[in-house]
Amino acid sequence: MFLIPAPFLTAFGGSAFTALLAWRVRALSWNGALAATVVGTVALSSSYGAGAYVIVWFALATVLSRVGKATKASRVAEIVEKSTQRDAWQVLANGGVFAGLVLSRIIVAPQCDLFSGCERILVAAAAALAAAGADTWATEVGTLFGGAPWSLRTLSHVPTGTSGAVTLGGTLAMFAGASTLAFVALALGVVSGTHSLVAVAVGGCAGALADTLLGAWLQERRWCPRCTTETEQHTHRCGTATVHHRGVSGLNNDVVNLLCTLVGAVVGLLFVLS
Repeated sequence: MFLIPAPFLTAFGGSAFTALLAWRVRALSWNGALAATVVGTVALSSSYGAGAYVIVWFALATVLSRVGKATKASRVAEIVEKSTQRDAWQVLANGGVFAGLVLSRIIVAPQCDLFSGCERILVAAAAALAAAGADTWATEVGTLFGGAPWSLRTLSHVPTGTSGAVTLGGTLAMFAGASTLAFVALALGVVSGTHSLVAVAVGGCAGALADTLLGAWLQERRWCPRCTTETEQHTHRCGTATVHHRGVSGLNNDVVNLLCTLVGAVVGLLFVLS
């Protein structure tokens, strides 16, 4: 059942309905719901298992984001640009690589055996989503329970919500998230075998680690001249327009998340090929 592709109308209808529910509970913005419909349609068109994998990923991420929501929001209010209501850029940053790989699997499926070429594509896809999930788990748990994070760049304490910083709780959550999502991918038939299971988990951890490193050294930082504070917000919460401070201009959190999933996919693929 899990390996059977859903008919297009079923895939589209199921994805649109799920995205609508997510929009109604404010887990997605309206354009985030549209992007999620596209990702979900592609996944279900590959197999019911791939579609279920996306739903489980999103459900777990949403639950974690809702736990202690007010507390976390107050801790990162000075820094983080976006809310927990995911927009289209956030959906594509987290699920775009997964959707692209799954789509390629659909295209090449007639020319390859499920447990050879197509299996490797699906391992890379599952690892990409595991990387996004591991990063999300690390952020949500670390923000709520991790205490003062340490910057990998300065090796000193930084405000909660600072990209490129780690906590013990967040790091443990990263490993837990990657491992959990790897087992989910195996249980739903997206991947098969212990080697593929480990590849997804390793890819997930590698992608989340890459996200942290990119966040520490390359992600764009802005400066509020009024509050004299570093932030990721283009308009600080005080209402003041911020200016570029350091990092690569335009390399915001969404771009870093996209690169995180790309690293996860590449590492997962290389591991399964080894």
